[in-house]
Amino acid sequence: MSSPPQIPSDNLDDSSRVLKAVSEARTSIVYSSDDDESSDSERRRRTPPAELSPPRVTAGREKPEARQQQSALPTRFGTAGGRYMPPTLKRKMMADAASRGDAKEVQQRESWDQLKKRINGPVNKANIGNIKDIIVELFGANLVRGRGLLCRSLMRAQSQSTSFTAVYAALVAVINTKLPLIGELMVTRLVLQFRRAFKRDDKGLCISSVMFLAHLSNQRVAHEVLAFQIVSLLLETPTDDSVEVAVAFTREVGAFLGSIAPRVLNYVFDAFRSILHEAEIDKRTQYMIEVLFQYRRDGFKDSPVIPDGLDLVEEDEQIVHEVAMDDDDLDAQDELNVFKFDPDFEQNELKYEGVRRGILGEDGSEGDDSEASGSESGTEGDSESEEDSGSDEAEEPEATSTSQPPATQKIHDLTETEMVNLRRTIYLAIMSSISFEEAAHKLLRIEIRQGEEQELCNMVIECCSQERTYKNFFGLIGERLCKLNRQWGNGFAQAFESCYENIHRYETSHLRNIAHFFAHQLTTNALHWSVLKAIVLTEDTTTSSSRIFLKILLQDMAENLGLKTLNEKLKSNDPRMSEA
Repeated sequence: MSSPPQIPSDNLDDSSRVLKAVSEARTSIVYSSDDDESSDSERRRRTPPAELSPPRVTAGREKPEARQQQSALPTRFGTAGGRYMPPTLKRKMMADAASRGDAKEVQQRESWDQLKKRINGPVNKANIGNIKDIIVELFGANLVRGRGLLCRSLMRAQSQSTSFTAVYAALVAVINTKLPLIGELMVTRLVLQFRRAFKRDDKGLCISSVMFLAHLSNQRVAHEVLAFQIVSLLLETPTDDSVEVAVAFTREVGAFLGSIAPRVLNYVFDAFRSILHEAEIDKRTQYMIEVLFQYRRDGFKDSPVIPDGLDLVEEDEQIVHEVAMDDDDLDAQDELNVFKFDPDFEQNELKYEGVRRGILGEDGSEGDDSEASGSESGTEGDSESEEDSGSDEAEEPEATSTSQPPATQKIHDLTETEMVNLRRTIYLAIMSSISFEEAAHKLLRIEIRQGEEQELCNMVIECCSQERTYKNFFGLIGERLCKLNRQWGNGFAQAFESCYENIHRYETSHLRNIAHFFAHQLTTNALHWSVLKAIVLTEDTTTSSSRIFLKILLQDMAENLGLKTLNEKLKSNDPRMSEA
């Protein structure tokens, strides 16, 4: 084997020096590039883009236009605008506003900001122990002007802490007895919020809304018809989310519905039972329905109608607002949430001061301040203010004028809203009753204004006609009412004449039920047979519908009385029967 060629030592030294120089050059290039990249990245990280960096303003170098715009901002957007304002700057701003003639607007904006704080503060710290003091503190603020702020604050606080829903509902119930427009606005906003959340499939907001409405129904601020409409809407097309919301709602309002409308509660649980057996829902949802049935068997003991310590309103002072889920004319009045200049600000403040004194029972003297411990002392203060009216009229004429409503003012409702609400109440009273005695008792307890008694008779007949087949339940209701008071007998007699005149407008099934209803009234002598004088049997005065009506009427009467008794009744010597 030949040995490898030998390299001279001087050439080896030169080549090693070259290799060493090349490696050093490579290392320096790599290090320098890394340093450049790191410095560039560090520079980019430390130097934000021009569009993200805030404009740098140097003291004494800003433009006069910018200084004018900055000084005008507080005047335009209020005294604070969400940020702290030093007293010196506030005084300067007030002086500038006074020079421009905007001092009143700035003052009202300051009052608006103070009103926000006086409403939000007590609402956020309300609980069962201090609710009476919170109510007194809230009445100290102008709730008429800040009713939008109060409703918004309560809705926000309740959505963030649903465990305090009963407290907020009790607070609304007490305020509603003195200022009903706040209770109506609260129910309206909650209904609109639930409708929006239901359309957007926002389960969390739906649950918080229906829980608030449930407790308002328990406190008799919202009507029980609204509770039934909510459950019907949720269970109409059952899904896992809608059933979960319905279960949460029924758990809160179940005890109330069981006491006031047990038939409605039975219908609700029948719907839950059919969903449990037929609908395709998740196991978790099925378990929630089973737990709800266990709640009902236990008598809703964990969800009472009104918790202890929150029953603050007497039954005769409750004001119920009949807001329906399907009303298209609901108005949330969102303009009440923002500031609006009031040219009569001072007068309105004085008027509310008089209202506040009447609510809290203050008559202007310092010794009576201790009596303003809650809303329940309002009646005592009113009696005291009436006794000392001679001295108070000279001191505060506006307070006395607002505490006593004008007796000559009379409002006529041309929209028939009260009539619709009355018919709805009558319908619910009938359909939620188990027996005809219970239905008649509920109908007689309804407060009906003079001149609207005929609506009750018409609604009983209309409910009877809407059934698929005739039910003796409605005939017994009519018989009981006619025998209790002659007034209802005259009403059903007038309804007989009206139905016979318009009999051609009814469908055959409706016509058949009405004929059976009046046959029951005549055979039981609840109606006098003189009502038959409205019937004229000629070829020109009868129609096919009227002939069918008379056939069913007479057949039913013949089955119940027999032909002999019916013939004797028709040929009676009674003068009124001879006219018929």
